[in-house]
Amino acid sequence: MYTLLLVIIYIAFISLGLPDSLLGSAWPVMHRSLDVPISYAGMITVVISIGTIVSSLLSDRLTKKFGTGLVTLVSVMLTAVALFGFSFSQSFIMLLVFSIPYGIGAGAVDAALNNYVALHYASRHMNWLHSFWGVGASVSPYIMSYFLTGGRAYTEGYFFVSLLQIGLTFILFMSLPLWKQSRRVSAADEHYEPIALKDTLKIKGVKFVLITFFGYCAIESTAGLWASSYLVEHRGVPANIAAQFASYFFIGITAGRFLAGFISDVVGDKRMIRYGSLIILLGISLFMFEYRSHSMYMISLIIIGLGCAPIYPAIIHSTPVNFPKRYSQSIIGIQMASAYLGTTVMPPLFGFIVSVSTIGLFPVYLLVLTGFMLFFSEKLNQTLKLTA
Repeated sequence: MYTLLLVIIYIAFISLGLPDSLLGSAWPVMHRSLDVPISYAGMITVVISIGTIVSSLLSDRLTKKFGTGLVTLVSVMLTAVALFGFSFSQSFIMLLVFSIPYGIGAGAVDAALNNYVALHYASRHMNWLHSFWGVGASVSPYIMSYFLTGGRAYTEGYFFVSLLQIGLTFILFMSLPLWKQSRRVSAADEHYEPIALKDTLKIKGVKFVLITFFGYCAIESTAGLWASSYLVEHRGVPANIAAQFASYFFIGITAGRFLAGFISDVVGDKRMIRYGSLIILLGISLFMFEYRSHSMYMISLIIIGLGCAPIYPAIIHSTPVNFPKRYSQSIIGIQMASAYLGTTVMPPLFGFIVSVSTIGLFPVYLLVLTGFMLFFSEKLNQTLKLTA
């Protein structure tokens, strides 16, 4: 039962990644078609982020009442509806409307699935599952590119991905009996109970893990958004090459999570976070120098991606170990909200810094964020050691 369910979860993680990079790949065409400024993409991402934060905070109560299977099914169905809506929206207002179910669906399923895997499967599966998220996030730009380079509309790309999500919704619907059986089997040893936000924050170490997660997602999202612009504006790398190099950051994350799966059970989540942070610092340090060969920037970005790879899965997987299992869904839900907050706030903050200073501060900004994350990760370890 658990093996078949794991296969379903792997497929669901690909689904989680599919919508995440669609907007970025389609927006250069979308904003012209809709006759809105290119900056309006920020409004869409803010609406999506608000939805994900709200649904992440509610995930504990939803999962307790309806179970992981049904929450996952409804969440994926909401993202399918949102993507389908994007495929026929002819106005920016309609995009904002469909961004609401987009965000709500993404947040709830992310928190529910991550908690389920953290409770029931080994650390290696958490790494491999998030590697499959990377597969989904890498595939969707190619799907969009296929339609755009073929002279077709971006709406067809959204429509195709919405069909994939609808197909997954059907698979999840057919798998509901598996989830129900799993819920009966595990109910006796989970003792799961929802807990209020203010009470969750009082648990020793929770605030530190939230800040750590905020810091990590700030690093990942800032690097993904600004690396290409830094290479073009500050290092003189041609735009087409810089765009390719920026993609290697995500390739580093995807490949790194696949490789981390083979060692994470032996090394342990705590050390995976520590070693990953140190590798990020190494990659950023290399990225700060000027090179005659552009390939060194690519290698530096891959190293940063490899360092990022194990941190997200390790933080999630260690939650039921670091804190009472019965509160893990509540804590993971808040962690996801903190993650989305870091993703939403910190890249625009660097944009503001660029507007008043220089984009040359990009590596310094990443160094500060990484040091911030590592500091609070170690504070968490110290706190847990004292309360053990």
